[in-house]
Amino acid sequence: MSRSQPADSIITVRHTASDIAGSLDDREWREAQPVTIDHYWSGEKAPAGRQAEARILWSKKALHIRYVCHQAEPLIISDKPQTEKKTMGLWDRDVCEIFIAPDPNTIERYLEFEAAPTGEWLDVAIHWTPEKRDSDWEFNSHMTTAAHIEKDRVTIAMRIPWNHWIHEPQKGERWRVNLFRCVGKDPNRGYLAWQPTRTPEPSFHVPKFFGWLRFA
Repeated sequence: MSRSQPADSIITVRHTASDIAGSLDDREWREAQPVTIDHYWSGEKAPAGRQAEARILWSKKALHIRYVCHQAEPLIISDKPQTEKKTMGLWDRDVCEIFIAPDPNTIERYLEFEAAPTGEWLDVAIHWTPEKRDSDWEFNSHMTTAAHIEKDRVTIAMRIPWNHWIHEPQKGERWRVNLFRCVGKDPNRGYLAWQPTRTPEPSFHVPKFFGWLRFA
């Protein structure tokens, strides 16, 4: 990683001895680096009622991500959610997302994970070729989710177990990453990004703008 990499594009991921699957308020989260998601994909500042904070931990078994989202508008969610299998089209509703490229030298190949306030989820493997973006919908990460809805706040967590797609990292290893939140409905739908992609129209699939995960 270049020494000129700005500090606000690096997430230091703390190791935890606990496998905090499904825990939204485990004390381990307090020790994780807070990551603020407060800008739209365009770089414009998002209103406070749409902003979110993410924290990431890693354990011997999995990567753990938690989002705490401000919620100042009606939720856009399914009235008949199901969590037994991935939910196609989840990106059209309120959702939090993380894109991960475990090989920082091959950022055109990355993994997309989504989770909704209902606990619904989606995972897909992405490969950019010179012609197009290929999406492997058969990809199965065995991810699990947890979620809790309050009056003005939504908390969402993902657990992504290590496997042949996403290997257990070594201390000091660095991956590429970006974090997102989609909230609201058209014509005022919000597309928030930790590292803004600055495309003419909303798009998260711009790996050259990914930040860094550093495993401590």
